[in-house]
Amino acid sequence: MFEHFTQRRMAVNGTEIACRIAGQGEPLLLLHGHPQTQAIWHKVAPYLTSQFTVVLADLRGYGDSGKPEPDAEHLNYSKREMAKDQFELMAVLGFNQFSVVAHDRGARVAHRLALDHPQAVKRLVLMDIAPTLSMYRQTTETFARAYWHWFFLIRPAPLPEALIKADPDLYLRSVMGSRSAGMQPFTKEAYADYLRCLQLDGTARGICEDYRASAGIDLQHDEVDLNAGRKVKCPLLVLWGEQGTVGKCFAPLAEWEKVAENVQGEALPCGHYIAEEQPELLLEKVLPFLR
Repeated sequence: MFEHFTQRRMAVNGTEIACRIAGQGEPLLLLHGHPQTQAIWHKVAPYLTSQFTVVLADLRGYGDSGKPEPDAEHLNYSKREMAKDQFELMAVLGFNQFSVVAHDRGARVAHRLALDHPQAVKRLVLMDIAPTLSMYRQTTETFARAYWHWFFLIRPAPLPEALIKADPDLYLRSVMGSRSAGMQPFTKEAYADYLRCLQLDGTARGICEDYRASAGIDLQHDEVDLNAGRKVKCPLLVLWGEQGTVGKCFAPLAEWEKVAENVQGEALPCGHYIAEEQPELLLEKVLPFLR
C-alpha cells in the first residue's frame, strides 16, 4: 500500500503526527476513523495524487501518531486539540489552506477543524456521521445497540482499555465486522495495519480517551458554538451509507444544515466504511466537489 507516498512523523501541538504525502496540486488532507488508521484510504488515495497533494494522517491516539497521557477533563483528546494537530501539521508542511476529506472520528475532528480554523479549510467532505451533539441528544435504543462501542469506551479507565488489550483482534472484528458489510471490505494488508496499530502501547487508551472527550468536553465546545450561532462556513459535502446506522437513526443532511451554512449531500449504496466499500463511487462524488 502507498508505494509512492513518503512517510513522515511531524512534531506538532505537543505530540507527533504520522503522515504520508504524495502527489501534486492543491493540498488535500484525509482523516480516518475508529478503530482504523490512514490505511483506510489505500483504495482511493492513489487516484487523488494526480490532481492533489495528498496528506494522509493518523489522528493522535491512533495509528503511528503520538498518544499523549490522559487528563481528568479529557482535554488532551478533545476534538479541539486533535483538530489543532492537523492544522499545525498542514502549516508545517507549507499548506495554509487546504481541503479535507474525513470519515467517522476523523470527520468529527474535521468538523472542529473547520470551526476553529475557518481560514484554513477550503472545502470539507464528511462521511457517515451526524454532528456529535445531535447524535447524543437523539440516542435511541436502535442507535445504542448498533453503536454499543460509544458507551463501552467511555467507561472509566482501566476497564475498556484492559478488555481491548486482552484481545485486539476480537475487538476489531467485533466493531468492524458487525457493520452491514461484515469483514468483506477490508483487505489483508489494511486489516494487518489496523491490528498492528491497535496493539501499540497507548492505542487502547487513546481510543477510549477520544470517546470520553466526545461524551464530555466536546459536547461543551459544541454547545458554545451552537448557542453563539457559529457554523461551518466552507462548502460542505456530507455522504453516508444507506445501509448504515447513521442514515437510519438520524437525518444527516438536516442535522448538518443546522450547523453549517453551505451543505449538500446524499446516501451512497453501502454501509459505514465508504472508502473501502465503494471507493470508485466515492471518487465520483468527491472529485467534482473538490474541484
